[in-house]
Amino acid sequence: MNITRILLDRALQHPDTAAIIDQHRGNTRLCNYQQLADAAGRTAAMFRHYGLGKGDRVLVFQTMSYELYVVLLALFQLGAVAMFLDPSAGRQHIDQCCELGQPRALIASAKAHLLRLFSSQLRRIPVKFSIGFPIPGAVSLAQSDSYIALTEISDCTDDDPALLTFTSGSTGRPKAAQRSHGFLLAQHAALQATLNPQPGDADLTTLPVFLLANLASGITSVIPDADMRAPGQIDPVPVVAQIVRHRVNRTAGSPAFYQCLLEYCAEQNMTLPGLKHIGTGGAPVFPELLRQLQQMAPNASVAAVYGSTEAEPMAEIDWQQISDDDLNAMRKGQGLLTGQPVGAIALRVITDRFGEAIGPFTASELEQQQLAAGVIGEIVVSGDHVLPGYLHGEGDNDTKFEVDGQRWHRTGDAGFFDTLGRLWLVGRSHARIEDSKGVLYPFTVECAAHFFPQIRRSAMMAWQGKRILLIEADAALDLAALNQALDWAQLDDIRRVRSIPVDRRHNAKIDYTRLQKLLE
Repeated sequence: MNITRILLDRALQHPDTAAIIDQHRGNTRLCNYQQLADAAGRTAAMFRHYGLGKGDRVLVFQTMSYELYVVLLALFQLGAVAMFLDPSAGRQHIDQCCELGQPRALIASAKAHLLRLFSSQLRRIPVKFSIGFPIPGAVSLAQSDSYIALTEISDCTDDDPALLTFTSGSTGRPKAAQRSHGFLLAQHAALQATLNPQPGDADLTTLPVFLLANLASGITSVIPDADMRAPGQIDPVPVVAQIVRHRVNRTAGSPAFYQCLLEYCAEQNMTLPGLKHIGTGGAPVFPELLRQLQQMAPNASVAAVYGSTEAEPMAEIDWQQISDDDLNAMRKGQGLLTGQPVGAIALRVITDRFGEAIGPFTASELEQQQLAAGVIGEIVVSGDHVLPGYLHGEGDNDTKFEVDGQRWHRTGDAGFFDTLGRLWLVGRSHARIEDSKGVLYPFTVECAAHFFPQIRRSAMMAWQGKRILLIEADAALDLAALNQALDWAQLDDIRRVRSIPVDRRHNAKIDYTRLQKLLE
């Protein structure tokens, strides 16, 4: 089924409900479900006039905004495929993605159109549209106002592609996660079961896919008044003002985003009692962050969601479900508790054979590979909202295997189940340190270090045969106490650094490649 049908159904059921609230040229803009559906229909009509149709790939450069979701719904309605890549990754990355994706059209803001000056591949795209200010050689999206809204919805099967998202592969060559209409519908169902949105909810979210799920649920989405290209460096003042002004009762964002809100609320000695649910993920979520979020929002359920580009969500845990025994286990190097797997996913921990191709297996062979409670292995998943493969099979040999014809995904994460059936994460499989002292997963050390609130960020690695922990921390940190708390890790050194490099998207995942270069 074309996902547009469920989204447009919301316009019929709740035409006057606010769909998206954002900031536009300094003013608050509110769009209800009927207005969103009408704008998407007119935009779809214009796209069709310019020759776009089912299966066409369309490269989109636009930040989270009302315009982005008008464009997405219009493309989905036609059966076209919205293609996304990171423009900050450089000209070579852009050109490689365009060579692989072969987009038929480009939709971009005026500023993003400047990239055409540097990229021959962008200049070769046949049809171009501009959002905002008119651009020579591009059709202004504002022209859609003169079109009659298209009501016809392209027939799409569950396997027809809807989204194509490029990331930098481990080899440096981009790989593309292709999400079908069926995948997006299944992901919506999984997120709905996990997050449990209710009629009348207003959700401030930094995560584009979560906003899409909100639209399918018929609730209001508030887009943060912030530059989300760097979520760890936002100005929290206007965001907190939005939460209060629009009576936001739930939020979803990365740990780095929430850290900004926490610091501001602590400085102002304020809480956000109107929040009823906080969900955070996209990067490791440590217990200290959950504790602080609970203090900031005393009436909220505060949950950490474990997921990835290929499978979101995989597991979830609420702060109130974490016991003192669990916290002590995390302090002593057991890893990070991520909770029970969500109901929509099959998750197994099997013998870790990272770097080797595995399978195919029968169902009974896979069960035989499942490890006992407490034994660390490789985390693998399957389900309708688990990505079955990448464009052109790039990376499939390393990350996929089959069980009785069903595709499974290898997360690259290592972990174990406890006796209660809860999943614990110990880090990336390839990061494991094996030396004369034994086996150590760096993430277990980082998790334990984050129980010291003075530590903003930490990174554990093997360097020239030594176990070294790098920390970004306040001057008040007691290094001797930290060393004693981590004696089980048999560290050779703890070093303070001014800044630990992190990923561009969430500003939270440690970039170990850049970190190694810094040490060199």
